[in-house]
Amino acid sequence: MINVSEKSKCSGCYACAEICPKKCIDMISDAEGFWYPKVNETQCIHCGACEKVCPITTSHSLAGNGCAATYAAMHKKDSVRLKSSSGGIFSALATHVLEQGGVVFGAGFDENFNVVHKYVENMDELEALRGSKYVQSRIGNAYRQAEDFLKAGRLVLFSGTPCQIGGLLSYVKKPYENLITQDLICHGVPSPMVWQKYIEYRKAEANGAKPRKIAFRAKDEGWKRFSVSFLFENDTQYRETMDKDPMIRVFLKNLCLRPSCYDCHFKAKARKSDITLADFWGVKNVLPEMDDDKGTSLVMIHSQKGGELFERISDSLQFVEADIDEAICYNSSMIKSVKKPKKRELFLKEITKENFLLCQKRYCRETVVKKIRRMVSKLVGKIKKGKKN
Repeated sequence: MINVSEKSKCSGCYACAEICPKKCIDMISDAEGFWYPKVNETQCIHCGACEKVCPITTSHSLAGNGCAATYAAMHKKDSVRLKSSSGGIFSALATHVLEQGGVVFGAGFDENFNVVHKYVENMDELEALRGSKYVQSRIGNAYRQAEDFLKAGRLVLFSGTPCQIGGLLSYVKKPYENLITQDLICHGVPSPMVWQKYIEYRKAEANGAKPRKIAFRAKDEGWKRFSVSFLFENDTQYRETMDKDPMIRVFLKNLCLRPSCYDCHFKAKARKSDITLADFWGVKNVLPEMDDDKGTSLVMIHSQKGGELFERISDSLQFVEADIDEAICYNSSMIKSVKKPKKRELFLKEITKENFLLCQKRYCRETVVKKIRRMVSKLVGKIKKGKKN
């Protein structure tokens, strides 16, 4: 019977709840808004399936295939890139799978803008899965649905965080030739509770109007300085760049991440996923010809299956081979967990009772030392740039 004694050792992947033959495990949210398994002991038959499937405690890590190839890539259609968080590679992968009669799983919003895992079977539905969602998505019964499609012979593309891919592969157990797994370089997953508190704050600012559409990565001011956007039912709009939006600020300050994210078991260059996608931050320094500030993806191929799929979509892409170590220099979340802030727990307690903006300002306040360091860093960068020119 599964028992989470240390919250840092549960990623909330849902594999234990889904594998249970008696369906006696519920995923219950704690005070911080993260869900953990709770076993109904009166119904439990002590089969041990929940313990065996856990991708963390049974060492079903993602450490597996190395990185066979690394690319800086972007979709040739600007219209696709502008709807995507980075270079539009997920859209290219998903389009190919759907054209083959396949199914695509990914993170999307429900009617209340909770982030949930869902599947789409046609191009009209794909829009729901595009773009980053900086909230932990609830897997629900997505693993079971994916397995049903796989057993029926359908091609399945499953996109998720590294721990979600770990949960899926533990759940399905055997390898499926018709399963393509795509993970990402994950900074960490924010609390769904904090996200809902932010939605409540934005609704209050819009005179109580409900959101009609939300985007975490609008590119009105470019890819590197993306914006968070809310369109409300009263036709008002909120839009703010990532350096000023309160939700993105607490996310980047690591104040609202799941406990397991501070000691992630899935950080590695070698992974069991077929493909890893990410923003190619730093591309302007590594491959400047691939940077037009509309979005450039970092693509890492881990398997023959992943390489063959990339080859099939290559006609729709512009891409250049890259050095993985150079790329990771600008996106260290590939291999390193973020540091846990000392005041994380205090923030998560106070955000439930206080105005979101005021709480964010108090906990994201920049110290004088950090301001000076940032100013010096910018000055050094300008000097170096001037010498190169």
